[in-house]
Amino acid sequence: MATQDYRRESLEAWDKVSAGWERERRRIWDMTRAVGEWLVDALDPQPGETIVELAAGLGDTGFAAAARLGDEGRLITSDFAPGMLEAARRRAAELEVTNAEFRPLDAERLELDDRSVDGVICRLGYMLMSDPVTAFRETRRVLRDRGRVAFAVWADPERNPWATVAGRAFREHTGEPPPDPDDPGAFALAREERIREVLRAARLEPHRIEELDMRWRFESLDDYWRWMLETSPLGSQVHELPEEGQAAVREGMARGLEPFAAAGGGYDLRGACLNVLAR
Repeated sequence: MATQDYRRESLEAWDKVSAGWERERRRIWDMTRAVGEWLVDALDPQPGETIVELAAGLGDTGFAAAARLGDEGRLITSDFAPGMLEAARRRAAELEVTNAEFRPLDAERLELDDRSVDGVICRLGYMLMSDPVTAFRETRRVLRDRGRVAFAVWADPERNPWATVAGRAFREHTGEPPPDPDDPGAFALAREERIREVLRAARLEPHRIEELDMRWRFESLDDYWRWMLETSPLGSQVHELPEEGQAAVREGMARGLEPFAAAGGGYDLRGACLNVLAR
C-alpha cells in the first residue's frame, strides 16, 4: 500500500476505535501495565524535564512519567488520532494530572523544535508507523544532548496469539495472504535484528533490549469477539463483511481460541513485547 494511503487509513482506523479503547481502558492498562512501568523506569524522568509520549492512546504510560516530572516539568501527550487525544484528556482529568499538555502530533512529522525535549516514550506505536526509520529520525532530531527514547514493540507473532487468532481467522475466510513482515503493522519490528537496523539508520543506539511476557484474559468467545470489533482496526474490516462472512470469521476465531481455553472458563492468551531504551 502506498505510504499516503496507509497513513490515511491508519488515522481513520485508530480514530474510529478510540471510543472502544476508552471503554476498555482498564483492561488495556491492566494487561500492559508492566510494559508501561518498564518504559517509565528505563526513561527515568527527572524533575523539570520535558517528556513527549508518542502514539499515546489513552495516555496512561505518559501520566505515570508525569508524576516524576514535578510542577516544573512538562509532559507532552500526543497522538495523531483526535479521538485518542480527547480520551487522554479525560483520563488526565480523572487522574488530576496538571503538568501535561495535549498535542495532535504525527511521529513521522513532529511539529517540535530541534533539541527541545529530554525524553520520548512510546508504548506499542513505532511498528505501526508507515516509515519507522523516519519516525526514529524525528525522535532523534527533537532530543536534547543526552536525551533518550524508551519504547515497546510486539515480539514475534507466534508469541502473541491474543492478536493473531483474530487475524488468522479473517484471512482464512477472505483468502488474503499473510502480511509482509516488513510492512507497517503489529509485528513490523518484532525481531531484535530489525530494531537495531532501524535505530542504526536513525543514528540511535540501543542501550537495553529486554523481552517482557504478559497474559490476556477473555471471559468468553463473546468477550474476545467484542474486544476485536471495538478496539482493533481489524474490526472495521470484519464489519464490512456480510453477516455470513462475519459468522464464518467468528467460527474461525472460536477454533483458534480452543488451545487457550482456561480450566475455569474463558481464555488465557500469551503476549510478548520487546522493550528498548535507546539514545
